[in-house]
Amino acid sequence: MEPAHSHHRLSLAASDTEPVADVLSLPARIRQSTAVRLLALDSHGQALDWISWQDAACLYARDAVAWTLGDPCITLHGGTSRLTGEQSELLLHPIIAARNHARGRPGMPTPALTNPALFARDQHLCMYCGSTYSRSLLTRDHVQPVSRGGRDVWENVVTACVGCNSRKGNRTPQQAAMPLLAIPYRPSWIEHLILSNRHILADQMEFLKAQLPKKSPRH
Repeated sequence: MEPAHSHHRLSLAASDTEPVADVLSLPARIRQSTAVRLLALDSHGQALDWISWQDAACLYARDAVAWTLGDPCITLHGGTSRLTGEQSELLLHPIIAARNHARGRPGMPTPALTNPALFARDQHLCMYCGSTYSRSLLTRDHVQPVSRGGRDVWENVVTACVGCNSRKGNRTPQQAAMPLLAIPYRPSWIEHLILSNRHILADQMEFLKAQLPKKSPRH
């Protein structure tokens, strides 16, 4: 995954008397900007989640931004003042710390185990044959089958293509003579954030990598 370097400008309204334009009605080159997500932190600098530019703009409007990191990556244009003729402008930064907001419990949460998150962890590779597949041709395989006491947890699931999953059936990799190419693991919250966003900006990637566990394969 290559971090992106870009600055986007979204024109939201032509005057202070007109409603904000719907994102879907914007030109294609501007709609592409909505793929950019901003990294929200709590007041202590812990990564919370990705947020849309709309949610970020609300934080700025409520004066709920404690501090920011990185150069502005999105410019929002609002209405034009009838007195001065100047158009309002709001600069959004790639990393935003929310004022008076802290994670409720110590440590990072455990990422939810979903197929998209699992496939992203395994980089869309079948952990048996080693081939890359589209999401529609991938499945969740339980290394220790559920019928044999295996649990539906990160440490017991891998990405498998439809063919390999069918071939393995209700057996362990050893019984099926299908050795795993990598040991399944539970990704950290920071790894999850990296895996769940295909449009990470350079400043965001630098911040997240600095918080990765030392043994993370994402280093």
